[in-house]
Amino acid sequence: MTYINWIFRAALFIVLLGFAVKNDQPVTLRYFFGYEWQSSLVIVVLIFFAFGAVVGVISMLGNVLRQRREIARLKRDIKVKSKLADSSEMQHKPIESH
Repeated sequence: MTYINWIFRAALFIVLLGFAVKNDQPVTLRYFFGYEWQSSLVIVVLIFFAFGAVVGVISMLGNVLRQRREIARLKRDIKVKSKLADSSEMQHKPIESH
């Protein structure tokens, strides 16, 4: 299975490298007020992909933190209920006499 994983990674790397080599034309990004930026198309695509990934991670951060708080609360509840169950078992155990 690890061989298939490495073969897939190598193939993906070769495809992306081919994309980068074939798309090295200069591109001009025009901003407001006459500002311009020239760079390679691959660099521009990589920057916007990274920006999109960062925005996606930040947008999910609230859900992840809320779920972690809920998991911590549920673990505390389980621990408390387990202690209560143990103490109630100790109270109901009959005293053994020899």
